[in-house]
Amino acid sequence: MKKLLIFITILLTGCTSEVANTQDDLLIIAHRGDSSEAPEHTMPAYEKAIESGADYIEIDLRMTKDGQLVAMHDETVDRTTNGKGKVSDYTLKQLKDLDAGIWFSDEYKGEKILSLEEIVDKFGSGTQYYIETRIVDIQTGMEEKLLDILSKRKLLENVVIQSFSPESLKRMHKLNKDIPLIQLCQNADVPYLKENEINQYANGIGLNGKLVDEDFVKKMHVANLEVHTFFNKENEKKIIKDVVSYGVDGVLTDYLVNAKRYR
Repeated sequence: MKKLLIFITILLTGCTSEVANTQDDLLIIAHRGDSSEAPEHTMPAYEKAIESGADYIEIDLRMTKDGQLVAMHDETVDRTTNGKGKVSDYTLKQLKDLDAGIWFSDEYKGEKILSLEEIVDKFGSGTQYYIETRIVDIQTGMEEKLLDILSKRKLLENVVIQSFSPESLKRMHKLNKDIPLIQLCQNADVPYLKENEINQYANGIGLNGKLVDEDFVKKMHVANLEVHTFFNKENEKKIIKDVVSYGVDGVLTDYLVNAKRYR
């Protein structure tokens, strides 16, 4: 959280000087847990990520039919469970009947889809959480529920929240201005970024590492925005060394042990 708190201070003081970054400061964010070693978003994936020293565990949120927040990247359960259909068409209880591990290997047969509460209750304040929100039914809908869960457990200082939705992040910023926010960017939108608008509500941007170079990182730092990168799983190992050398502030990695070599 150190660097993100520095950004908050900069925004409050109005300083516009470039923000320095060293590789020692690089945040290592376990993408969907340690997803190369265990099925994504399951308890073993998160446990392995924490054991391996990730700075944050990343949690993609989806909302169930009965309004519960669960750890799931895709809109449907098809890819990562033995079920079919949209997450939003299932209640939490119905999702619990699905197998979230067998697709990965027989070793993880029987793993369950996790609610957000289960994850934060398991790891508590000893872990940092990097949480992605989404629009629900074409409107904001997760933000109050998420803040309620975190607030009740005194975890508001343990989170970074990211989203591709400016509306979701602006809603979160309105509800709580102290939580660091990362505006995710679709590849096609990166050339048209309006960094001086984004920094009015967010502390940084997240984008595909293949689109980053040193000049881009410097430009974002001048605008008081951190740069966090994600990768295509097939190209991460090829480009992460260069991406880190450009001075990015964080990497969302599918290969945790490999990524730590570059810090």
